[in-house]
Amino acid sequence: MALFTQNAQSSASRQKQRPRQRVEESSERTLVSPLMLKRPAGRVIYWTVFALLLVSTLITFGPLYWMFSSALKPSIEIFQDPPTFWPLHPAWNNYATAWNVLQYPLYFGNTLILAAGAVVLQLLVSATAAFALSKLRPAGKGIIQFFFFSTLMVPPVVYLIPQFVNISDLPLIHVSLINNWAGVWLPEAASALNILILKSFFDTIPTELTDAARLDGANGWQIFSRIILPLSRPALAVVTIFTVVASWKDFLWPLLVLSNPDLQSLSVAIYHEAGINSNYPLPFNYLMAGLVLASIPPILLFLLFQRQIIRGINLTGLKG
Repeated sequence: MALFTQNAQSSASRQKQRPRQRVEESSERTLVSPLMLKRPAGRVIYWTVFALLLVSTLITFGPLYWMFSSALKPSIEIFQDPPTFWPLHPAWNNYATAWNVLQYPLYFGNTLILAAGAVVLQLLVSATAAFALSKLRPAGKGIIQFFFFSTLMVPPVVYLIPQFVNISDLPLIHVSLINNWAGVWLPEAASALNILILKSFFDTIPTELTDAARLDGANGWQIFSRIILPLSRPALAVVTIFTVVASWKDFLWPLLVLSNPDLQSLSVAIYHEAGINSNYPLPFNYLMAGLVLASIPPILLFLLFQRQIIRGINLTGLKG
């Protein structure tokens, strides 16, 4: 085992250098080559693409700015014509009112629990499945991958009803997971996209490393936990962030499964507390303030880990 540990450490250092080299090489690739930028036509293409991207970015940020500015306005000013670019008298207390009216501490905690459970199950299932496909090479590996790719082509709403039937009465054990956090966690435990992301990264880990570990007496679990996972931190970070964001913004499935207000997520609670179907709807400015508060955590998550997200996407081969 001493030889196995020494080989693993030396191979791990070489493996960490390879992703860094790939990232540096990918950072040098641009849409327009430096040689073309020296030509007038190349500069025209460059600035045209830059202008289109700038306009697209402004269009994308338009709804976000409207939401943030509306959260500081009275309801009358939100709907006035012509609209105001910035509130005449910013009402910062709208956020405090929304925090209290929408019971944010309760629903914020529920959403964190749902996201944490989804991350744990997603990493457990996706990482082990990707390891099996990449390094264990089971029989029918190509067929299994084909079915994984096929599920990506199917809209999630198609299997919504069968999924709800299974959660309402689990096969064999006949247990209902309605109004149970496990009813939200289990469908999120496996993702074909995350499995393929991790598999593509595991494929870059040299097979000689795992073969050497087997010769030193390491079993499959030791190879997975001591070699594959430590070398796959960038890919695991990407999968974690994707899972947290997907769980945070998920609305339809928690709405169907969690009818108990004490268990609902933030997005479902905002929908119910808004009183859209009641005679006493929540004022629109408080609703906008609530949506802003719900949007801040995923935005901060991306800003804090954007380097890891971009690096992980480069390493896993997912090009935009």
